[in-house]
Amino acid sequence: MALRDIGLKQEYRSDRDDIVHSFFVRCLANSVSYDRSIEHVSVKSLTTLALSSTHAGMRIRVVSGNRFRASDIATLTRLLSEGGSVRGGGGIRGGKLAALQGMVREGRLHVKVAIPSSEDIVGSFTERIGIFTDEAGDTVAFTGTSNRTFDAENLDFESIDVFTSWEDPSRVETKVRDFGKLWANETRYLSVFDFARAESENLLKYSSSWAVSLE
Repeated sequence: MALRDIGLKQEYRSDRDDIVHSFFVRCLANSVSYDRSIEHVSVKSLTTLALSSTHAGMRIRVVSGNRFRASDIATLTRLLSEGGSVRGGGGIRGGKLAALQGMVREGRLHVKVAIPSSEDIVGSFTERIGIFTDEAGDTVAFTGTSNRTFDAENLDFESIDVFTSWEDPSRVETKVRDFGKLWANETRYLSVFDFARAESENLLKYSSSWAVSLE
């Protein structure tokens, strides 16, 4: 099935939609690539994405702010370093980490970190956009959502606006262009680094208050 065959709505909202299953899971299942900018990324959210995607060659690119839980920094550092590996042990956790590691080794999962580089920007990187693309080249872009969209245990009340390349091509082209410039470190007021470089240059931050609220 292609993205245009899903029957997507222009907006999804928590009071009337199951955003995870009605939108995200269906789009992932019918896409070959997923680009995402988000304020925070975690190992849990990445493993969920890896296991939810059904296309064998699925490519995922994530640009995140630079705040992480300490455990996530440790795991992601080992995972995303060149030749790195993570020993997740057996059971469910081990299987999830193995799936994530497989995507990294095959060059299908990449994570970058965006950090404000201007005094005009107060705080951290908080942009929230996503872009799905299918085998036919059709694209679905969306704005909104929290950092916990895929966490069934901690769902936020939220809404997203959806744009498709077959109904609103100009909006989709703008989102694709914006993400492309972000990924290439060509966005004003921001500096974007590969995760491994950001970690090696001590650019990653740990916020205990955020870690507590996330749980």
